[in-house]
Amino acid sequence: MSTTTAPDHDVVIVGAGFSGIGVAAKLDKAGVHDYLLIEAGDGVGGTWHWNTYPGVAVDIPSFSYQFSFEQRPDWTRTYARGHELKAYAEHCADKYGIRPKIRLNSTVVDATFDDEHDLWRLNLESGERITARFLINAGGVLTIPKLPDIAGVDSFDGITMYTARWDHTQDLTGKRVAIIGTGASAVQVIPEIAAVAEHLTVFQRTPIWCLPKYDVPLPRAARWAMRVPGGKAIHRLLSQAYVELTFPVSAQYFTVFPLAKRGEAIGKAFLRREVKDPVVRDKLTPRYAVGCKRPGFHNAYLSTFNRDNVELVTDPIDKITPTGVATVEGSLHEVDVLILATGFKVLDVDSLTYDIVGRGAVSLSRFWEENRLQAYEGVSLPGFPNFFLVCGPYGYVGSSFFALIEAQTHHIVRCLKRAERQRATRVEVTEAANERYFDEMMRKRHTQIFWQDSCKLANSYYFDSHGDVPLRRATTLETVWRSRRFPLADYRFTA
Repeated sequence: MSTTTAPDHDVVIVGAGFSGIGVAAKLDKAGVHDYLLIEAGDGVGGTWHWNTYPGVAVDIPSFSYQFSFEQRPDWTRTYARGHELKAYAEHCADKYGIRPKIRLNSTVVDATFDDEHDLWRLNLESGERITARFLINAGGVLTIPKLPDIAGVDSFDGITMYTARWDHTQDLTGKRVAIIGTGASAVQVIPEIAAVAEHLTVFQRTPIWCLPKYDVPLPRAARWAMRVPGGKAIHRLLSQAYVELTFPVSAQYFTVFPLAKRGEAIGKAFLRREVKDPVVRDKLTPRYAVGCKRPGFHNAYLSTFNRDNVELVTDPIDKITPTGVATVEGSLHEVDVLILATGFKVLDVDSLTYDIVGRGAVSLSRFWEENRLQAYEGVSLPGFPNFFLVCGPYGYVGSSFFALIEAQTHHIVRCLKRAERQRATRVEVTEAANERYFDEMMRKRHTQIFWQDSCKLANSYYFDSHGDVPLRRATTLETVWRSRRFPLADYRFTA
């Protein structure tokens, strides 16, 4: 092991999606220029680089799904398509001079804190080793596909694809296709497949609330308005208000503002209008409240089940065979293509793409297993000095991820600038501060919708292995305010 005390970089950022790009832009603005972004993929954009399946789009209005400091005046739709978001990521990487500091096709295997020299040692899949004073994990939560726990999933002789790793060389025209899962990705891709496949079989474990989506091309007048002084601000303000009401307020403060009940009425009315067969409609109707799990927003998903070439199967899957999918009732659905839309490792203790080992050789996954998912303000943990998370537990309130990225990045930059002023080589949140924040989250969570009885039926990825929902019970404004006002005394800065 090298004994040098001078790291290769002041900061290493893992991930070049929007989180990594946002962190890098703010570091440059703060005068922290010695950083490196390490990205496993062959391009920037994170979720919007990996997810390219037909129909992929954002489910938050475009005006909110962007950086506040880089607002596009030329979105083509109210809800941007995936290719537009990918192009926006490329634009930001270029405009803010970040691209030269990005290392693509580089996978971090593990990162270990060197307690003697106050730095992180990273091992890459290539065999290269990199050291950094500070390590920022900017990996998103929609990164690692979650494999279904189904017997024989590797035995299928046909074509197998994941929605998160779409194979565009495959033509589904005239094919018999099966898709397992009816989450947010499936809601978008199912109508696209149904339009070309000979037959589509949808295997549903738990129905999803699907709500109408005001997804329309932006008229010329709206695009013109975004270019005049104050135009973008007005669009963003209206969009932010809508986003705040539809999740942070309705889900986080359900017992105070039961707006989700109105969402359930809208969802049921949408089902009645869109699905003709009452039996199929009943199968598509959730038995849990809107908000217990992530809802879908799509205008063609439900009506797709009216098609003669689409079959909804709700019988539990027994196994995958070389020729198709077998249910516990004994039916075998023979198909040519198997698509896995089974989600991501979102709130798993191993949701990070690499191993992180802090003080005393304690791994982050072990810490979370023994102490439950937690992080001070969603950013840092005791025992893991000089390490920060952008999408940590109890950081996200449910609004735009861009609001999260900017708030958490502000928190991180405040710590780094204080360390710079004090010439500190170690920054670590205190155990008392972390415990205080975790206790606050536990104390406040009773207002969240997730603790209503019906949520037990949702099979939601919001719930982790401990039965917790590590979402922050707060509004976006509170999160922004606290990122600027949390006491720096909650951290120890030492040289």
